[in-house]
Amino acid sequence: MRVPLAEPWQAYVGLERLSTYRDASDAEAIVWLDIDNTLYSHMETRIADRMVERIRAYFLALGMSEREADELHMHYYKEYGLAIRGLVRHHTIDPMDYDQKCDASLPLESLLRPDEDVIRMLQRLDRTRTRVYALTNAYKFHAERVLRLLHLDTLVEGVVYCDYTNPDFLCKPYAEFYLAAEAAVQAPHGAHHYFVDDSRTNVDAARRLGWEHCVHFDETCTDASARDVPTIAHLRELERVWPSLFRSTST
Repeated sequence: MRVPLAEPWQAYVGLERLSTYRDASDAEAIVWLDIDNTLYSHMETRIADRMVERIRAYFLALGMSEREADELHMHYYKEYGLAIRGLVRHHTIDPMDYDQKCDASLPLESLLRPDEDVIRMLQRLDRTRTRVYALTNAYKFHAERVLRLLHLDTLVEGVVYCDYTNPDFLCKPYAEFYLAAEAAVQAPHGAHHYFVDDSRTNVDAARRLGWEHCVHFDETCTDASARDVPTIAHLRELERVWPSLFRSTST
């Protein structure tokens, strides 16, 4: 169910306009790309595992026992969507210190490599009627860093991100996060939303809001026909799932 936002979109999300930025006011289709564990392989990079280690270390540095750290990390993730939201609410931490010690400390330069198949696929999108944005639960610095290392920063027009500088920031899967993202890029009424994310929870939240072309990214999937939403194991499969968005390659 869609309920109008109570406040301007800036109260919910941040928007980083990249070098090719255009708003979506005249777009027929909007592609929303999750970043972490979607634009790159978790199984190859294990970045998520490294992030969990850093978050756990952050909890421990606050003076918690190992058991308390593990329990609170899981509780905050389930309750608030992100561990940092619980830490900000209940431990008055500096969110930018968290960002520096967790996201920014990841050795991404040695882990991420551009995927030419993904680059070529995004280049084939029909940009006359389609806009492409990243929709991430990370802060903007991490998002831009990942996009740059993957050579996607000129193919993604903007990043809607969790604004850690806002004490009341939201994240996926809260409905207001998606609605604020639409408002941030000036999505017109009637635009078709195409969304891919590795979190089924995030995908389902978008579907409930009427984002009709949602895809679950799952590297472990071996039989997509058994799934109740389109499921892919590699990002290049989006061209098969969303064929109408791409320019014809016929001559």
